[in-house]
Amino acid sequence: MLDPPKSEEVLVRIIATGICHTDLVARDYVMGSPNFPVILGHEGSGIIESVGEDVHHLKVGDHVVLSYGFCGECEICRNGTPQYCYEFFTRNFSGGRVDGSHSHHYHDGKAINDNFFSQSSFATYAIAHKNNVIAVPKDAPLELLGPLGCGLQTGAGAIINSLRVRVGSSVIITGTGAVGLAALMAAKATSATTIIAVDINDERLAFAMELGATHTINSLSENVSQRILEILPKGVQYAVDTTGRNEVINSVLSSMRPTGEMICIGVAQKPLALETNIFLTKGYKIKFINQGDSVSAEFIPKLIKMYQNGQFPFDKLIKKYSFEDINQAVEDSEKGRTIKSVLLIGEYGN
Repeated sequence: MLDPPKSEEVLVRIIATGICHTDLVARDYVMGSPNFPVILGHEGSGIIESVGEDVHHLKVGDHVVLSYGFCGECEICRNGTPQYCYEFFTRNFSGGRVDGSHSHHYHDGKAINDNFFSQSSFATYAIAHKNNVIAVPKDAPLELLGPLGCGLQTGAGAIINSLRVRVGSSVIITGTGAVGLAALMAAKATSATTIIAVDINDERLAFAMELGATHTINSLSENVSQRILEILPKGVQYAVDTTGRNEVINSVLSSMRPTGEMICIGVAQKPLALETNIFLTKGYKIKFINQGDSVSAEFIPKLIKMYQNGQFPFDKLIKKYSFEDINQAVEDSEKGRTIKSVLLIGEYGN
């Protein structure tokens, strides 16, 4: 059973939701995931069916994308960085609201862990907090928009918000999954002139070229550092790593130009070890980011407008699955057959 929304919440009929790597690591009890049973899903899109009495910027019938949860009141949030909210873990990974309550219950009243990213969108309906519900244009394809709430805003935000890549810059992106390819498309949209994609899959690298990469490196068969310096003898200016792998990160760092900047996104499976001797005279900056340093209510509408203008063709990454085929969608994501799986859950008319 699903309870009605509280005063600062909305009830959303889910139209579609993306499958993100974070859903899979939560399933595998990585990153302090909530105990099972739990309703996962955090890239939902849908239509508002009801709103709480303290929700004033959203209304019934709005098309919305659901993103990450944050309190909106601490000094971190007030400083414009809600993705680092003091309550981020509680509101996104604890398996319930901040007060410990739940929206979902069995018929006998026993609670089900939920509120994953303040939404739990692997469901036909979701209760979400007003802070992480973003109204979107009704002329945009709602069934495709959910991944903007996490994976795609993370990659694009790394380029646009975190690195602030300038016209004519050089960028290297390691890993060509959904996050990496979102970063690549954003790099092209910002008019970076050298965009290098690194992966171990030649098909993915060929696709990266279609999306705007100027060069590719297969790290299984080529020396990454050597190839970077062949392409850019003075080194690469900006880097986005989505692999979390020590050897990949260090190979890129050793080939960056002085004052180069790297963004790290990938969930590492072991502690990060850096060859710090290469930093001493280089002035490198390494930053670990969450959600692409994005304020979703501002950034997601911008990405939609870029998509509508042909500057951010994220639909090319998406393969749609029916909700009952969720296991196949997950398998295809894990085996690399699909870049971004999207589950079609509900129907709507434009």
